[in-house]
Parts: sequence; C-alpha cells; structure tokens
Amino acid sequence: MKYSKLFGKTVREAPTSASITSHKLLYQAGFIRESTSGHYYLLPLGLRVNQKIIQIIKEEMDKAGAQELVTPVLHPIELWEETKRTSTVNLELTKLKDRRGTGYVLGGTAEEMIVDLVRKFQLSYKDLPFNIYQFSTKFRDEFRARGGLLRAREFTMKDAYSFSRDEKEFEKEYKKMANTYINIFKRFGLEAKMVLADNGYIGGEYAHELVVDSVIGESRYLESDDGKYIAHEDVAKFKRDEINLDEKEKKFEIIKQPEWVQTMDDFAKHYKLPKSHFLKNVVYRNITTNELIIAVIRGDLEVNKVKLEHTVDAVGQLIEANEEDLKKIHTKTGYVHSWDHKGVTYIGDLSLKTAKNLIGGQKEEKTDSINVNYGRDFKCEKLTDIAIAKDGYITEDGKHKLKTKKGIEAGNIFQLGYHYSKKMKGATYVDKDGSLKQYYMGCYGIGLGRNIATIVEKYNDENGIIWPISVSPYQMHLISLEEDKNVLEKSEKIYRLLTDNGIEVLWDERKGVSAGVKFHDADLIGIPIRLVVSNKSLSQNGIELKLRSEQKTDIIKFENIVNTIKVKISDLGNQLKV
Repeated sequence: MKYSKLFGKTVREAPTSASITSHKLLYQAGFIRESTSGHYYLLPLGLRVNQKIIQIIKEEMDKAGAQELVTPVLHPIELWEETKRTSTVNLELTKLKDRRGTGYVLGGTAEEMIVDLVRKFQLSYKDLPFNIYQFSTKFRDEFRARGGLLRAREFTMKDAYSFSRDEKEFEKEYKKMANTYINIFKRFGLEAKMVLADNGYIGGEYAHELVVDSVIGESRYLESDDGKYIAHEDVAKFKRDEINLDEKEKKFEIIKQPEWVQTMDDFAKHYKLPKSHFLKNVVYRNITTNELIIAVIRGDLEVNKVKLEHTVDAVGQLIEANEEDLKKIHTKTGYVHSWDHKGVTYIGDLSLKTAKNLIGGQKEEKTDSINVNYGRDFKCEKLTDIAIAKDGYITEDGKHKLKTKKGIEAGNIFQLGYHYSKKMKGATYVDKDGSLKQYYMGCYGIGLGRNIATIVEKYNDENGIIWPISVSPYQMHLISLEEDKNVLEKSEKIYRLLTDNGIEVLWDERKGVSAGVKFHDADLIGIPIRLVVSNKSLSQNGIELKLRSEQKTDIIKFENIVNTIKVKISDLGNQLKV
C-alpha cells in the first residue's frame, strides 16, 4: 500500500475527549474516527488490525472444535421476555419496533437467539457436545461511552456458546475454552489472568474474566500475595478480623446522642472508637418488585451490591433507595434501623458476628442504642457475605494478604448451566433412554475493539504505537527519503520484491515531505519493521533496517532483503507463539 493513497493519515492532535493513551494514539495514527458518541469507524489501518485479530481467534476456536455461524442483529423482543432479561438495570438494551409494530432488541448478547436456534433442531445426545461462535455487531446503550474502543456503544464481539449433556461434560469444554482464550491473548501479545468473576445479567453460577493488568482498566480484582487466589471485587471473599470477641456481652441500652452524630465519621469522633464498633445500614430498592432491602454491616466495611443481589435473587435489579422510598417505612437517611422496620427484608453481613457490644441500629433524633449483639438483640433474614473485599484484607483461610489490582477485561467465559434451557421452552435434547433433557450451557466472549485498545495500551512509547507483528496492519514500513530518480526507482523495486514474496508493506513514497515527518508518522503508526531507502544507504549498496521497538539500525544488502525480512518477521512471531 502506498501511503500517499492511504485513506486516513496521521494527525498531530488528538480530540479533547480522548483521555487515555490508546484512544489518542489510534486517532492520531489514523486507525479510528468517531461517528457519534460510542460509535466508531474503523479506518483501513484499523480494519486490517481487526481482521488480524479475527483470524487469530478463528484459528484458535476452530482448533478447539468450535464452528462459526452468524445470528441476526435484530432479536425478537419476546425471546428476551421469555428469559425475563428486559428489566435488568445492568444490561443497556436498545429497543425498537418495525413498521408492523413488531418489537425487537438490538443484540447486546445472543444467549436467547442461540438457544432459539438450537431448539429448532431435534438434537440427541449423539450431537453433543458442540460449540458454536460468531463475529457480530453488538449494541449496548451505555449511559456514558468513554475510553474510545474500550467502552463503546456499538462494537464487534466474538461470542461462543457451548451445549453439553451435563455438568461433567461441560467442565471439559469450559477448561478447553479457558486454555483457548489464554492462547488467543498470547498471540495478541497480551498476558491475561483468569480472574474469578460475577456472571451478572448473563446468568449461571460462576464465570472468569480474562484480565490484562492496566492502570486504566475498569476491572478491579484482588490477588493473594502467594498468587493462588484471584477474584474480581464483585465476588472476592475475605476473612473478617475479630474485633472484641473476648468482651462479655453488656446490657442493651438506649442512650442520649447528639443530633449532629449522623455518619460513620461522626460516630467514630463522638464515641472515640474505630468504625468497626458500629452498625451501618444501607437501603436498596428492587426495581421489579419495589421491595426494600436493608443491608446491615459492620461500620468499617462497605456493602457489595453484587453479592447482595445474588443473596436476594435480584441480579441487576437493585438500586439505592431514595428519600421517597425511606418515607414508606417511616424513616429518612441517617435514621434507618437495623431491625423492626416493617415490610422490608433484612440481610446481614458475616461481620456482625465478629464484634460485640456494637453501637447503633436504633437511631432517633436524640437517642441511639448501645451494646447491641447480633443473635441476642436482633437477627436478619439471612446472614451471609455481602461485603466488598479491599486491599490489605486477609484471604478466607487467614494466611495471605489480598492486594487490589486493576486491569482491562479482554474476554470472559461463563458457566450458564441450565439457566437458559430451563427458561426457554423446548431447549432440550433426546437422551439415550429417549427422555428429554435440558442442555447444560456455557458462553464465551471477546470484544475485538476492546482488544485493539488493550494492545495499544500495552505496546506504546512516547512516539506512538508499537504493534506486535501478529496484529500489525502491515509487517513492514518502507520509507523513501530523497525524491531523486535513483531512490524512487530502487524503492519501487524493493516494494514489488517484498510484496511479491508475500510480505505486507506500507510504502511511504510521498514527495515534498521531510524525513522527520516520515519518521514521526512511522513511529506513530507503529509497524514493527522499518526499511529506509536513501542515497546514504544506496551508497553502501543496501538499505537501512530498524525495528520499531529498538534504537539501533543496520544496513542490509539488496540481495538479502527478502530473507532478512522473513527472518525478522519469524523472530517477532516466535515471541508470541503459544
């Protein structure tokens, strides 16, 4: 490709809305442009990277025995209603109707569509297990799109769905997909960690995120100092420290308390005690049932909404209660009780049993309770883990410290079990004995644009992108410096020679452009191998070779160009082999 003819060239300035490195560099180097917020054009350079990523994924998925298909982008809304996924607050659906009034959802994920497809066939146990995947456009009506390709409203995803006879058979497929994903990301040049995660609106009992460490990542996870435990903050477990269990239980009392004592900080200041000695209440409302849930927790801890949602079987349905909600139970912010409100569900954290003689729980304008002990003075409908794990907390076995880390979610794998096959009528196969059995499912996703951005976040320097050879838009960048006939003719011959030998070349043959500008553009675009043709190199009967990731340059002879470049490509590729 001649750079002078390339659609989408470099620019010096990034848009003011670009706040992270990958967004800035992909824009400046001519890989992407924004249409409207969260919707992006992939320019020719960006599309070539995207196609390389697709090819790697296809190769690894096919190697694992998966089969490619494609589903429609418009999903009949009745399928989503069948699984009751139209009301979750965490899945940003875009709904529409056609001219006949038929309701649709723009596909944000395709579990319902795939199950609907599979149930159209009368499959038997002999057809199982199988795994089908697609590359398709997804739509998520994000409240605030940000981070360029990392958090878009419209994006391409590789999503796969496995169908097995039972849990034992599924576990083999899950492990296979985990290894396949690790291999895919390695070929991208990314080191991805398997992080235990929440299934969220996808459903099922467990999941893993494939996370690439990055300071700009939105996935916060905790890892033990021995590296054996790693889990997303949504699900991470920890051991609550014991506060004062050696104390004797004191008599429950209602005492006077100044009106200014409202927050945990106020309590700590007034009573001159750590926050772990107080009760804290956080109120949520179920948007489907309007039921109020009061989470009761030790004052030094915070409620984990995800854990709470699973506890009350309301995934994606809880929001923090407002003053109007609190009026319904005759209270207001700062005066919620830890027991005795009528028509609510009380859920307590395990920490309530790690301290004695707690303060709080029955606050009024001028009074509150002290010496409150769980089990003696009050009980919740459930006592379970509803607290957020944080940096420095201890693993459940009490042996290791947890450290908080951040990363980019490059992919995810989910155990679905019978979640969809139970909800969708006819999602069954014929077993050996002739009986109908429900499918045991899993699903597996990789966002393509998200991975383009993740690669750039990892591979860059102050001058621009440094693409791994496996996903680089071209394998080498040829630059002609001077405009005299000798340089241009020699460059043309080299360009033809390399392309004829299957080497992908971007040739900067622009006239009237300085060497500094050409080098600047080459560094910004980030193709891993650079060749420079100039009168200086020609005087040495060769051309200059430089790797984007290195400072040194070499002169290679004309007769060795093809072999030398192929060796360099091979060496760079070997670094990414699985």
